[in-house]
Amino acid sequence: MAAVTFAADDDFFDDEVVPAAVTNCVLWWADVVRPRVIALPVDDPSWTRKALLDYHSEFVILKTPAMDEALTELRRTLLVNNRQRYTARRGVIVSGPPGAGKSTTLAELARSFERSERRRRPGREEYMPVAFASIPARYTPKSLVQVLARFAGIPVHDGMTEYTITDAVCRVLCERRTRVVFIDDVHLINTRIQPGADTSDQLKTLGERLPVTFVLAGVDVEHSPLLTGPRGAQLAARCKLLRTPPLLNGTPGQKTVWRNLLQGMEGALRLAHHRPGTLVRHADYIHLLTGGVMASLSLLVREAAIRSILDGSFRITKRLLSLVVLDVQATNATRATRRRSPDR
Repeated sequence: MAAVTFAADDDFFDDEVVPAAVTNCVLWWADVVRPRVIALPVDDPSWTRKALLDYHSEFVILKTPAMDEALTELRRTLLVNNRQRYTARRGVIVSGPPGAGKSTTLAELARSFERSERRRRPGREEYMPVAFASIPARYTPKSLVQVLARFAGIPVHDGMTEYTITDAVCRVLCERRTRVVFIDDVHLINTRIQPGADTSDQLKTLGERLPVTFVLAGVDVEHSPLLTGPRGAQLAARCKLLRTPPLLNGTPGQKTVWRNLLQGMEGALRLAHHRPGTLVRHADYIHLLTGGVMASLSLLVREAAIRSILDGSFRITKRLLSLVVLDVQATNATRATRRRSPDR
């Protein structure tokens, strides 16, 4: 059997490696100010095949009702917290199934708030409106503040204690006027075991010492160990919970939202021979394939577009959509739906 190789003239890959995650405030600010991919008209002569591939790889952020609701709730919570003293401020928990867009929602909330604050305080290079952290797989109270310290650019070495790092993080975030701290993957914290209980206590400590609003995100947080027991009850009493469920396609209202989303995606395509209205026309089929999950939908449309560029058709069809191999979650859900509805 012949080995599979890449064609030597298909130089589609950049030498620059795009970072998988923003781990410090310098990378974050560079990402915030970086222009999104410019969508020139489809007939613009400057489109090359590589430019088309790059554009459809990044593509557009899928704005959903849940994302708009989260932005509205964050604004309200910031106003509630604005002059609150002595007690921990209110927080927001963004929860949903895998692939529903929680991390994207967090990033868009942070980007929107960062841009707003930078406009309010131009020229303040030392200002750091937001901070990011992701719960490490092997989490401890110390590892949590280490992640925050790394984001803030605070030098940390192995000899520093948890309390020293915590003090440094609190001091620097206050000095740099941080107002929102985003923490992802909080469903990993299991308060039934000691490291989880201690890390939950660390979150409580940070919430009491920092004049910030915490926005937490995780998979089905309301059913996770994070909110169980006395420690979980404390956190639950301080946070409102927002769900980011998959989009449904049953009622007339749900169908309208789903089709509007597909119409927006179709308007962002830059495929010379694509027939407008194709995605909307196959809205039910696309929902069957993706289950309304944002990550699956993004993969489906982006890969279908890239396939059409590679095969030279420059159009998405139902057949091309059927060729895309989706994630295991979407594939299993589609099979289950088809078993329940054999006539489809």
